[in-house]
Amino acid sequence: MSHELHHFDMGLWVFFLAYATAVCGSFVGLSCARRSVVVGGATGDATPGGAPTGVRWIAMAALAIGGVGIWLMHFIGMMGFAVPGSKIRYALGPTLFSVVVAVGATFLGFWMTDRNTVLGRRLPRAVTIPLGGLVMGLAVTLMHYSGMAAIRIQGTIAHDPAFVAGSVVIGVVASTAALWLAGVTERIVVRVGAACVMGCAVVSLHYTGMAGVHVTVDPTAPIPVGPTVTSLLFPAFVIGILVLILPIVALLLEPATDGDRPRQRVSVGRRGRGAERDRGTAHHRGSADAGAVFPPAPDARSGSSAAAQALRNQGVSLRDPEIRVIPRR
Repeated sequence: MSHELHHFDMGLWVFFLAYATAVCGSFVGLSCARRSVVVGGATGDATPGGAPTGVRWIAMAALAIGGVGIWLMHFIGMMGFAVPGSKIRYALGPTLFSVVVAVGATFLGFWMTDRNTVLGRRLPRAVTIPLGGLVMGLAVTLMHYSGMAAIRIQGTIAHDPAFVAGSVVIGVVASTAALWLAGVTERIVVRVGAACVMGCAVVSLHYTGMAGVHVTVDPTAPIPVGPTVTSLLFPAFVIGILVLILPIVALLLEPATDGDRPRQRVSVGRRGRGAERDRGTAHHRGSADAGAVFPPAPDARSGSSAAAQALRNQGVSLRDPEIRVIPRR
């Protein structure tokens, strides 16, 4: 006979905290995944300033999404789980295994869809994204149920197969969406919306699986021993904050990509009319032959290429709307 259990024993604030954690982890992870695409994917070289290579960005994305957005969110949600008449404890082995699965699955999914790996070069993205989403979704679901296997109560825990199947479907769809969004969320505004959607998917997977939980309390069974969920969460929170700080600092130190600012071009007039930016097309002034999209071919008469190089050497961005390149006459 199934026993009574609670999913929000500490109040609804646990649910909102779990969702916020999933969104934060997803946003940072999507930003890192996008950055790995910009620098050349898993085989990309290190940037001149010594910034992480593509594979390091993928690793940071896996830690943010898998470690914080999925695993930490799961155990925050478990704070509300209570079984009247029984203590709840956790086995350390399955708990550590679940975090390894979450991070490893996320890394594998991003690696499988990278265009610069052997798999990415041989198969189109229409194949690698669903394939990576399937592998990643199954592994994320495995993470959820391995975390559930760590629970120790004075009795037994069972899962409804229908809800298990539903959580698998949600996990695969959410993982596929994450892999697709990682390649298209160029702008920060779009990335925030994508992180909110991913947060909904992760929370839905968790509570769908929890809705299918049935417990049977046996008063004669041994009282469970081991750490409580709160004692697990304290070090997990500290590690989770550090995991997010590392990629956030790396992202802040990276130069902004074209997707984070308006796409504009610089034109340089050959007859001394000053370069100016516009949105999409270069507006020329003067004669019909004036204007060339920067950088022009080396011109000994104007010296514009030398001026542009000098500005670059001084760290001046030619994309700045306040900068005008005026060639020599």
